Amino acid sequence: MKSKGITLFLSMFLACAFSIKAQTLSIEDCQRMARENYPAIARYNVIENVKNFNLENANTAYFPQLSLNAKATWQSDVTKIDLELPQNFPPLAIPVPDKDQYQVSAQLNQLIWDGGKVAAQKENIAANAEVEKQKLETEIYSLQERVNNVFFGALLLKEQLQQQATLEKELQRNYEKVQSYVTNGVANDADLSAVKVEQLKAGQQRIQMESGLDSYLRILSVLIGQQVDNETVLEKPAVDLLLSNSINRPEIKLFEAQENLLNSQKSALNARNMPVIGAFAQGGYGKPALNMFENKFNPYFIGGVSLSWNFGSLYTFKNEKKSIEQQKIAIDSQRETFLHNLNMQLPQQQNEIEKYRRTMLDDNEIISLRTQIKNAAEAKVENGTMTVSDLLQEINALEIARQARSLHEIQYLMSIYTLKNITN
Repeated sequence: MKSKGITLFLSMFLACAFSIKAQTLSIEDCQRMARENYPAIARYNVIENVKNFNLENANTAYFPQLSLNAKATWQSDVTKIDLELPQNFPPLAIPVPDKDQYQVSAQLNQLIWDGGKVAAQKENIAANAEVEKQKLETEIYSLQERVNNVFFGALLLKEQLQQQATLEKELQRNYEKVQSYVTNGVANDADLSAVKVEQLKAGQQRIQMESGLDSYLRILSVLIGQQVDNETVLEKPAVDLLLSNSINRPEIKLFEAQENLLNSQKSALNARNMPVIGAFAQGGYGKPALNMFENKFNPYFIGGVSLSWNFGSLYTFKNEKKSIEQQKIAIDSQRETFLHNLNMQLPQQQNEIEKYRRTMLDDNEIISLRTQIKNAAEAKVENGTMTVSDLLQEINALEIARQARSLHEIQYLMSIYTLKNITN
C-alpha cells in the first residue's frame, strides 16, 4: 500500500511539473500579463487615491469652519465724549474706556452658497485625474507593439527550428545514402564530404536560431513577468479577417479627457465671478465687550448672514476664457492630426496583409514542386545521372522554400496584429 501511494504521488508530481513546464501562451495572454506586470500600472491606484483625497478636501468647504482668536492691546488714546451742559444742570459722568483692552472670541462660519465654486473644483479634480489615467493608458498601450514583435519573433524562430530539424534529418538520410553509394562505387569521398559540409552549416544555422530564440524568450519573460523557456508552447494566433477600421485608441480618450478638463476650468472661471453667501456666529469674552464704555470683562455674542463678491477677477475673465478656447482648438488640431496619420497607415497596412495573403497562396505549391524536384534528384543520384552537389542544391532550395513559407505566414499574422494595434 505504501509503495502504491508513493508511486501515485510521484506520477501526480511529474504530471503537474510537466504541465507547468509545457505551458501554452497566446499573444493575448502575453499582452494581458505584460500589462499586469508593467511597473507603471501601480500609478492607477495612486491617481485614484489622490483624486479621492482631493474630493474629500473639497467637500470640507461645506463643513462649519471654526476659528479661535485672542488679542490684548494697549492704545495711545480712547474714545471720549465731552459735553457742554447748561448751567444749573447736574454734572454727568460719562465713562472712558481703558487704554488696555482684552478679547477672546470663537467664530463659526457656515457656507450657504458659493456660486458653484466647490462643484467646479470637484469637477476639475475628477477631470484632471481622468487625464492622468488616460496618459498612463496611452503609455501602457505601447507595450502591445513590443509584445507583438517579441512574440512573433520567437514564434518564427520556433517554426524555423522545427524545419531546421527536418533539414538535418534529411541531410543525415542523404549522408547515409551517399555512404552506401561510396561503398558501391557510385559516389566518392568528395561527395560524402560535400554532404558533411552541408550538415555542419545546418548545425551552425541551428545554433544561431537557438541563440536568437533564447534572446526573444528572455525578453518575453521580462515583459510578462513569468519564466518562458523552450518548452513553452507559443500558440499561433487564429487568422481573423473580420477586422474593423474604427479607431478606438487610448489617445482619442486622452483628447476627450483633456477637453473635459478645459470645460471644468471654464466652469471654475464662471463660478469665480459669483457672490458667496454665508452665515456666521461669534461668541467671546473681553474687556470691553460689546459695550465699549463698560470697563470690565463680559461675555458677548454676534450672529448674522454675510455676502461677499469679488469683482477683481472680471478684469482677466475675458482673456482667460479666450485662452481656454484656444487650448480647445489646439486639442482638436492634435486629434485631427493623430486620426489623419492613422488613416494614412490603414490602407498601407491592409495592402501588407493582402500582399502576404497572396504570397502564401503560392508557397505551398512551390514547396510541393520543390519536393518533387528533390525526390527526382535523389533518384538521379542513385542512378548516377546527377552529382551529389546538384542534389544538395535542390535540398537547399526546398529548405529555402519552407523557410519562406514560415516567414510569410508570420509576417501575415504580424501585419494583422499591426492593423489591430493601429485601430485597437
